[in-house]
Amino acid sequence: MSMVLLVTNRPHLARQVRLEWDSVRQRHVLLAPEGVLLLNHTGATILGLCDGERTVVEIVEGLRGQYNRVVDDEVRDFLNRLVAKRWVELDDE
Repeated sequence: MSMVLLVTNRPHLARQVRLEWDSVRQRHVLLAPEGVLLLNHTGATILGLCDGERTVVEIVEGLRGQYNRVVDDEVRDFLNRLVAKRWVELDDE
């Protein structure tokens, strides 16, 4: 797997990671053996689009349909941090 996020990569959650709604905290969480990450609505939306089918460009386009301001670099930075933790994996096109 590549460690450098490219616009043609197709990100998806690593096998051991789950995106879930935490009814106690009333927010989405990313659960992994290494810990829990509390997500804001935007982070949960990004990860919900990481299905291994959509490219990074397609994820950004999908976000533009839901939010007024989407910055490509911020989306890539968010995904890069999760790739570095091995919570998100990248498939090549």
